[in-house]
Amino acid sequence: MNSKRGRNFRLALTRSSPVFFGYVILGLGYGLYMHNLGFSFWYPTLMAATIYGGSVEFIIATLLTQHFNPVNVLLITAVVGFRQFFYGISMLTKYPHRGWRKFLLLFGLTDETFVINYSLQVPDDCDETSVQAWITILDYAYWVLGAFLGGFFGATFNVQVKGLDFVMTALFIVLALEQFMQEKRHISSLSGVAITIGCLLVFGKTYFLIATLLLLVAEYYYFYRRHQKGGDRA
Repeated sequence: MNSKRGRNFRLALTRSSPVFFGYVILGLGYGLYMHNLGFSFWYPTLMAATIYGGSVEFIIATLLTQHFNPVNVLLITAVVGFRQFFYGISMLTKYPHRGWRKFLLLFGLTDETFVINYSLQVPDDCDETSVQAWITILDYAYWVLGAFLGGFFGATFNVQVKGLDFVMTALFIVLALEQFMQEKRHISSLSGVAITIGCLLVFGKTYFLIATLLLLVAEYYYFYRRHQKGGDRA
């Protein structure tokens, strides 16, 4: 039994190792970002351990420096993390388990964990559920570790990285440009820009993000339904 447990862990460690480098580096940047905003080192660690939402945590960090609006935070978190809903549907056949491990797998279903566990091929001498659980736990630990290191080094050595608040903006710009270049048609990208500008003008800077995200979800659903009926993908 111990030998099989060891094989399960080693397989999970091997499959999750690429995530380690990405999560620790990004988590380190997140911890430093929180330090630059004036938060104690335990804030990014606690938020990474409880929210575990990647880009959502960067957004929440900024919102914590503003006038607190719980409804605004709730809606933004729900809409930004709405893609997890589709991940969950895709994993219904992959996670048919019961007990505490099912809740663990659902909580830890991030983008990277989804990709690994969805395409996971487990040899006969390993247990699939145990490997999936270990991958989820390891990915979670990588992210929390990175956030802790960023906050700890920032507080210990008083690291102030100028321009760090632009990291997520730059990342999203790069991702958007990459997607734009890969598209055959640019209806979705251009409409996204138009919707964002329009919502900013109509709703103002306090509520435009919520309105924009809701309209983008509606637009995505429209194009998805159109594609299902045989229309062209935007």
